[in-house]
Amino acid sequence: MAISVAVAFMFHSEEGLRPIGELISLKGKRALITGSAAGIGRAMAYRFAEAGADLDLVDISEGGLAKVKEELDRCGDGARVRTHVVDLSKRGEVEALWAKIRGKEPDILINNAGVYPVRDYLEVDEEFLGRVFDINFNSVFWMCQRMIKARREQGGAIVNIGSIEAILPFKEGLAHYTTSKAGVIALTRDLAREYGKRFRVNVIVPGGIVTEGTKNVAKDLLKLKVGIIGDGVKFNARLPIGRFGRADEVALMALVLSSGLSSYVNGAIVAVDGGFLSS
Repeated sequence: MAISVAVAFMFHSEEGLRPIGELISLKGKRALITGSAAGIGRAMAYRFAEAGADLDLVDISEGGLAKVKEELDRCGDGARVRTHVVDLSKRGEVEALWAKIRGKEPDILINNAGVYPVRDYLEVDEEFLGRVFDINFNSVFWMCQRMIKARREQGGAIVNIGSIEAILPFKEGLAHYTTSKAGVIALTRDLAREYGKRFRVNVIVPGGIVTEGTKNVAKDLLKLKVGIIGDGVKFNARLPIGRFGRADEVALMALVLSSGLSSYVNGAIVAVDGGFLSS
């Protein structure tokens, strides 16, 4: 029944509409995903492979990348997977990555890599701040620049990962993190305006997503006797959806923003936060 309705709609439409299956398919496209050895990035790798994309997986963890590639190869979805061990905090390594993939640049760029260290604002020093910004903001800046330079004629899709903390700070000790992610949001909107004729550039702002990384941060904070339990209870109490999120739920939105399902979405800030920002 649903198929016949879709066909009828396409037949009577003034514009030729593509079937849903074609819109979400990434067959024939290549996606580069940073921070793809674990957590949200790994979930993105699985979903993009399922949608038919070939993958360039980038992370600083060689072992983590090898494990993800092995799992994807074993799944047999047919995705061709290349892995790249890169320290994104170093611009030289970013440049080397793009030189390595010259001629096979991605159609889709996902800037997911980031760090989430907690430190009291008054204890932040120049070295610490520089490290956070190098990974969370500067790497996104340079990766987007290289993508746009390489595909200025063909265009493509860029999805950046921000954070709800950049819009509504909640946890103390994250001033460095929130400002780096606010920069990612501002950069996204600027690039969408300047290069929107060729590139769709959007940003996802996740919140309350449970990953191995966030679990490890929580364990470290508990050792330091920081009020992580109280913060978690307060955060959960504000969630209209009543639960924390899964990495896959962010990955699915990244897939939508990278596919034909979002062909008229550009410069958007998409919250994947269970409704936290609305409460």
